[in-house]
Amino acid sequence: MQLMQGALRTYAWGSRTAIAELCGRRVPSNHPEAELWLGAHPADPARLVVGDRAVSLLDAIVADPATQLGERARAGFGDRLPFLLKLLAAEEALSLQAHPSAEQAKEGFAREEAAGIPLDSPERNYRDDSHKPELVVALTRFEALAGFRDPHRTVELLRALDVPALDNYIGLLAGQPDSSGLRALFTTWITLPPPALGALLPQILEGCVRYLSGPATERRYAREVQTVLGLGESYPGDAGVLASLLLNRVTLEPGEGLYLDAGNLHAYLHGLAVEVMANSDNVLRGGLTPKHVDVPELLRVLDFEPLTGPIRMPAAQPGTPVLVYDTPAPEFSLSRIDLDEGGQSQPASVNFELAGPRILLCTAGSVTLRSGDATLELARGEAAWIAAADPAVTASARSMPAQLFSAAVG
Repeated sequence: MQLMQGALRTYAWGSRTAIAELCGRRVPSNHPEAELWLGAHPADPARLVVGDRAVSLLDAIVADPATQLGERARAGFGDRLPFLLKLLAAEEALSLQAHPSAEQAKEGFAREEAAGIPLDSPERNYRDDSHKPELVVALTRFEALAGFRDPHRTVELLRALDVPALDNYIGLLAGQPDSSGLRALFTTWITLPPPALGALLPQILEGCVRYLSGPATERRYAREVQTVLGLGESYPGDAGVLASLLLNRVTLEPGEGLYLDAGNLHAYLHGLAVEVMANSDNVLRGGLTPKHVDVPELLRVLDFEPLTGPIRMPAAQPGTPVLVYDTPAPEFSLSRIDLDEGGQSQPASVNFELAGPRILLCTAGSVTLRSGDATLELARGEAAWIAAADPAVTASARSMPAQLFSAAVG
């Protein structure tokens, strides 16, 4: 059981306050802080505090996979940690993106390796050979675009904008309101020549302004339309603004989760969240970014089936303060633990029986961890690595209320 130091990623869309404030550092930070990686991805592994020095978690696993990972994790995923836990802080929209399936990732990685594309090349799509199912759980109100909306509702939205230039596109989807129609319309929009895109987008944005100026009782899609306007201002002339019209507009309240499997087009817009995923950094982008966009490869991996009910609520484990976010991903499981001394609402401690490695992240209050004779205190924003060979762990609230997130192999 060891204190973890996460790897901080400073992307332009990040926040100068959210992660720094959670971790008790000076606000605002010097640079936008987008993600704090807590895992063993080769691109940026976390570090374990050992006395007065820090050791890469990746190096610790390579040196002794049996102790760190245990038999169950190694049997399923080899000598690598199969999940990556993150803090994610979006001040601006992330790129419109999707992730490949396991088969697509293996094929794409092998193809780009054979082509000799360097791993750090901006033209690289596949930086590893893993798929990337992911679960994000809101710590603040969290805004996102996630998966294709039911086509019938999208037709209704497009018609409500009252833009004559959209009529042919509306007819394309209304005539085939299913995944095939979504594929046809998305492909048409994402591949529009710049002159056609430059003519269409301003008309749509003008339609959005008119829509929001109408009677409040007739603005069923106000959030969706406001999002399109915001993206149009931030990314003028970007086909991703058009694509956003086809996606579910999701708001997560704190504690609510969003699970996205391979192929689901999405863009996180704003907020602070805990995110867990398969240990991968494979991203196929479709817009809303100055980074590399590979439209043919994106189209190859996209799932055009409408995504209904994307918000995930955690299920309580009877008699415990543990709430589990159920997903089909075998690489990870994520639980939230709410501790409150005095037993008025939640117990003040919880026990973890270890069947493999675990990462504990404190997001509120502070806790004391006990494993055998070892004791470790976690403040808000701190994390701990629990090796598979460690004795069972007890987490007790040191200041109340306290909250932990626990990531383990699924």
